[in-house]
Amino acid sequence: MSDFESRLSESRAFPPPESFARAARISSDGEYQRLHRLSLADPETYWAPIARELPWSKPFTEVLDWSGAPVARWFGDGELNASVACLDQHLDGPRRDKVAIHWQGEPGDRRSLTYAELSAEVNRLANALRARGVKRGDRVALYMPLVPELAAALLACARIGAAHSVVFGGFSAASLRERILDGGCTAVITADGGWRKGQVLPLKAVVDEALVGLHDVHTVLVLRRAGNEVAWSAPRDVWYHELVPSQSDACEPESMGAEDLLFLLYTSGSTGKPKGIVHTTGGYLVGAFHSMRTIFDLKEDDVYWCTADIGWITGHTYVVYGPLANGATVVLYEGAPNAPDEGRFWRIVEDYKVTIFYTAPTAIRTFMRWGDTWPKKSDLASLRLLGTVGEPINPEAWMWYREHIGQNRCPIVDTWWQTETGSAMIAPLPGVHATVPGSAMRPFFGVDAAIVDERGSEVGPNQGGFLVLRKPWPSMLRGIWGDMQRFQAGYWSRYPGMYFAGDGARRDEHGNYWILGRVDDVLNVSGHRLSTMEVESALVSHAAVVEAAVVARPDDVTGEAIVAFVTLGPGHEAGDTLTAALKAHVTREIGALARPAEIRFTQSLPKTRSGKIMRRLLRDVAAGRESTGDTSTLEDLSVLARLRKDEE
Repeated sequence: MSDFESRLSESRAFPPPESFARAARISSDGEYQRLHRLSLADPETYWAPIARELPWSKPFTEVLDWSGAPVARWFGDGELNASVACLDQHLDGPRRDKVAIHWQGEPGDRRSLTYAELSAEVNRLANALRARGVKRGDRVALYMPLVPELAAALLACARIGAAHSVVFGGFSAASLRERILDGGCTAVITADGGWRKGQVLPLKAVVDEALVGLHDVHTVLVLRRAGNEVAWSAPRDVWYHELVPSQSDACEPESMGAEDLLFLLYTSGSTGKPKGIVHTTGGYLVGAFHSMRTIFDLKEDDVYWCTADIGWITGHTYVVYGPLANGATVVLYEGAPNAPDEGRFWRIVEDYKVTIFYTAPTAIRTFMRWGDTWPKKSDLASLRLLGTVGEPINPEAWMWYREHIGQNRCPIVDTWWQTETGSAMIAPLPGVHATVPGSAMRPFFGVDAAIVDERGSEVGPNQGGFLVLRKPWPSMLRGIWGDMQRFQAGYWSRYPGMYFAGDGARRDEHGNYWILGRVDDVLNVSGHRLSTMEVESALVSHAAVVEAAVVARPDDVTGEAIVAFVTLGPGHEAGDTLTAALKAHVTREIGALARPAEIRFTQSLPKTRSGKIMRRLLRDVAAGRESTGDTSTLEDLSVLARLRKDEE
């Protein structure tokens, strides 16, 4: 089988504005290159002073022990507590009364918590958990809406040394049950419900279903959020508002070893049992802390909004731990971006004077479909930096984001990373790099990235291959919970001594990295392995198209044939003429091999509530198969039915 072929080209580049670069934490390529070389050649010298900026209860003397590869030990003899790093260290100075979290609920309710107020809430919740018998070393499942109490719950667990396992509030009862069982959770924190598109999601009912017969869970702490009726099982169930406010707002933190478990976070592929990714305290915190302030060029007066739910790794690292460890002001929004209308996000940016905005490419393409009239209705002048995360972004969506949200003045940091990596691995430094639409740009400090072929040999410029990481980094996963054999086989066996990310990529002649998507999504047409991202980008570069998803279906002649699902912008009509034009456009952009065999027009694509396109469902539709597997995280369950109806 041949290696990846990369055929998309992009010549546009946007250097940072001079005023931005002058004020940036890192402002020259020479400085970036020097620090990157140091971080690879001498990680101890690079990482030790950064780590020492955090409040260690027992200072570390060793930085990295890689003798147990592929399990690393970072700062292994040191001790600290993540909640102290995120809260206590800020309480003796001016940050004490600085807003930590601005929160807005979907119905319009608002709250703002200072660092002192958030600290008090975390301590009361930590004491409540201790009062219910939760202790150091336990695991606690969190299944909640995006409310300040969810952020507090993470930090309360960390304060008493209990690991949290956040399960996104859209997962089904079966998925929640599986994660509770696998993690051995003994307590659950949830809410009666949460708001989404004007409807109440019945979270407590899902928890009740998930816990049938699970007698090891002794506590379900229930936040009253939506006011919906819930079933009750005493003494297991307890109301948050009846237990937590009466607790002391002082709570002595556990002194945790740097390699003690901080959290489990489950990733789920299209097949197989979800993997409980293990992240420990010290290295993860250092990675989150350093990447947050450096990649986002974080300043003391920034108002930062990452739109991810805390249930995903992006929410862990760049909503809670990274920003709060840096003393930042964070915006949280509970609901959908089109509730009550498509201008909700931009009104929030205006209302809170957001300066840094971080969202997913699929969200950006949705904004494109809604049109530029919505952002024009709000004042976005406060924005100074934009970011993307979650999957590769096609150049035309990048350009729309730059023009209509960033008003052609905000640098864009396109970040590549994973649940497993813990923090961003490849991203531009916004005061240094001339960003290129669609490129994740350069490896972050401590990241030794390479692109290799099937045999593990590094490939040349503009050759597609497999993305690997060749050296350990602080925030890396420490294993899969209860299954170290799967950890070894899944990440370290394909290329011995190298972490295999599961993504295809290329590096251009300037050294910029381009992520081509998951290798599972590769198209194999007549022996040529093509990236779905590049074909999708070619389609979206046509003026009529705002979003596209490309999958393969079996073909007797070519092995696989390309099927494109396309969403059109306002004023464009589907039909044979446009179908022919789009096929010709893809041929001109990246070659005849990438020409879709079939184009299907659809008003929407099947996406999770985090905005990721569920391509496995599209593969089923393209091949005429019934879909199997969990579809509970679909944002709109009717999308799949409409796609199948269109097929008939």
